[in-house]
Amino acid sequence: MLFIRKEVVFVFLLLFVVLCANAKQAKVTLSGLVKDSKTKSSIEYVNITVKQKTDQKFVTGTISDSLGRFKLVDLSSGSYILEFSIVGYQKKSKEVTIGTLNAFLDLGEIILLEDLQTLSAITVVGSGSADGLSNKMDKKIFTLGNNVAQSGGSVLQAMQNLPGVTLQDGKIQLRGNDKVAVLVDGKQNAMTGFDSQTGLDNIPASAIEKIEIINNPSSKYDANGNAGIINIIYKKNKQEGFNGKIGLTTGLGSLWERRENLPSIRPQFQATPKINPSLSLNYRKNKLNTFLQGDYLYTQTLNRNEFATRTYNDGTIINQQVKRNRTTDYTTVKSGVDWNPDEQNSFTFSGYFNREKIIDRGDIPYFNGNFSQRLRLWQFLEDEVKYTVTGSANYQHKFAQPGHLLNMGFNYTWHREDEKYFFTNIMPTFTGEDSFALLSDEHVADFNLDYIKPLKQGRIEMGLKFRRRTIPTDMQFFPGLNSPIDVNAGGWADYKETIPAAYANYVLETNHFEMEAGLRFEYVKVQYDVNPNHNTYQSDGYDYARPFPNLRLAYKIDNNNKLSIFYNRRVDRPNEVDIRIFPKYDEPELLKVGNPTLRPQFTNTVELGYRLNWKKGNIYFSLYHKMINATITRIATQVPGNTILYNIFQNAGRSYQTGGEVVFQQELAPWYAFNTSAAIYRNQINAFTITNRYPVPTIYNMPEESTTSGNFKLNNMFKLKGQTQIQLSGVYLAKDIIPQGTIGSRFSVDLGVKKQIQKGKGEFFLNGTDILGTLKTKRNIIGNGFSYSSIDYLETQVFRLGYGYKF
Repeated sequence: MLFIRKEVVFVFLLLFVVLCANAKQAKVTLSGLVKDSKTKSSIEYVNITVKQKTDQKFVTGTISDSLGRFKLVDLSSGSYILEFSIVGYQKKSKEVTIGTLNAFLDLGEIILLEDLQTLSAITVVGSGSADGLSNKMDKKIFTLGNNVAQSGGSVLQAMQNLPGVTLQDGKIQLRGNDKVAVLVDGKQNAMTGFDSQTGLDNIPASAIEKIEIINNPSSKYDANGNAGIINIIYKKNKQEGFNGKIGLTTGLGSLWERRENLPSIRPQFQATPKINPSLSLNYRKNKLNTFLQGDYLYTQTLNRNEFATRTYNDGTIINQQVKRNRTTDYTTVKSGVDWNPDEQNSFTFSGYFNREKIIDRGDIPYFNGNFSQRLRLWQFLEDEVKYTVTGSANYQHKFAQPGHLLNMGFNYTWHREDEKYFFTNIMPTFTGEDSFALLSDEHVADFNLDYIKPLKQGRIEMGLKFRRRTIPTDMQFFPGLNSPIDVNAGGWADYKETIPAAYANYVLETNHFEMEAGLRFEYVKVQYDVNPNHNTYQSDGYDYARPFPNLRLAYKIDNNNKLSIFYNRRVDRPNEVDIRIFPKYDEPELLKVGNPTLRPQFTNTVELGYRLNWKKGNIYFSLYHKMINATITRIATQVPGNTILYNIFQNAGRSYQTGGEVVFQQELAPWYAFNTSAAIYRNQINAFTITNRYPVPTIYNMPEESTTSGNFKLNNMFKLKGQTQIQLSGVYLAKDIIPQGTIGSRFSVDLGVKKQIQKGKGEFFLNGTDILGTLKTKRNIIGNGFSYSSIDYLETQVFRLGYGYKF
């Protein structure tokens, strides 16, 4: 018995030693959530450092993610000091003791107080972590409040000073590519277009909190948009009690005539007014938060003022001007409620209504080569009303583990285009009048399910999405005397789109290594039915089932140096308007016609990035290469014996884009900071042959075409006494390639001043865009038997004055 007892004691002693050894080797994970003391909203990109309590020696560190959550892994037992810091908030320290019995410790909510002395530094572009590249280098984040020179304008105008973003023909380009997916609060919305950017020029920048630019999206995003994603995030206040903001912006554009009209047409718009009142209300109490936001924008714009010369191989020369005066009324109301019944569950219900009224009055005179004879005067009136209604319901469940989430959402959008076109065709011997009526209703239903599970050194993300989209369109044509319009230009078409998708994404992070690997699988079926008696096109459509992988690998050399490599595969599906069979007669001798035989283009992208941080500044370099199959481009052709040009989208074969980008930002003094960006890229389109089928088959052969282009931007921010800021910005866009030709270089300078008054509750600003009046667009195009050169003197110079008050 004594021997047995000795064995038992020995076994217990051995187990005790093993347990103690394991306890000494056990590692602990700390997690928590960082919040604002007033709004109770989460704070992203907070720097968290861990130091030994005894000697203040640095142990490890991290930053809070987009949900304000953080995680510190592989900590040994002992006593530590955690420090939380971010520009605009007071630094906070917290003592933590780690034992051996728990592998995971949740610190709960870490509340940070605003630092009123440094808060203004957030509004200096590039001065802190509030703006610029995120720590993962997967996106850039910019607060529109920082963009003093563009305050009071539209979202589209505000974007033109952001690194990597350029504007061409009213479209956003990222690194010279207009295949950009635009999201609103992380979701696609008819306000911006499910396949395009149609409404961005009318969304007031005053309604927007910040903009995210994502060049290499992960698999959790839709695969559409090879250039990347721009996410527009609306303002949403979550302060306790009742609060809000009111604002008023007014301005004038086209203060002088940059080039006088050709003879015998109506005057250009001058001294065009801009008026933008806005209101934001919020009430938060206990478990409910309600919000209401309203914006109204009235503007007159010289939307287009293009002078062009068409030269044909038979010697015919036609000089023309396209002048378009536009008046826009844009009303937006967004409202909703957040309900948090308990700590684990939250619901958000929101609604959005938008009405956009556009009146275009245009004049297009056509003259012979020496301007001695007016051949024709085409005048048009476009009366267009667009309505958008969106309803959203979202549910989030928080599991006990921080960052462990289940999100579920449903969104429905109805969008109507009600357009009427009236044309007057003034010829030397007669005057004819024609008209169109277009009615198009878009219905989109989206359901999504997303799951996020934190792991010891990373997380997994999985989700499902289903979309059903239908667009019935009816075009009625009413011909007048000797109408030049195609007698079959009217009719009906029905667009139907079904997209189920699933994705999985895995994120791994160690002290020196990061990996994000994901796969999205999409099935897309598009059916496009047209009236059976159409003279060119029949019912058509397409479908595909494809995987879209993404990979990001990063090596953290130290806390200030990181090297990353990206790969992703994406798709660009044709816009519904790009396959719409009805010709657009804004300009009767240069028609835009849809092509229902158009197919998606697929893109593979590889990018290498490097970021270096230092005190009050950083720099980011990237090199990338895109390989595009079935490139979508617009091709203009001439039907033999006719001077009319038909501009139709086609799949042009294979193309490539290779480029580099650098973004540099630095605060040189407490009163001065700047950021600058430069991009250079080479576009190449292989030789191809296409057939434009409308109105009769016309073959076009294009040789290989390539060019090197780029852009440069500089933003200077000055912070003066009395809470006054000045921004001076310059943009240069180099000559670039466009379908069948080139677009000339462009340059502009913007200036803005902003001053806080009424103890920080009020804000006053004055700014001007293109203050030197240098911005104009030159194009040269060569087609089958013709050449086309033009200069567009559209309205670019606008001066604005605005005031806002928080309560």
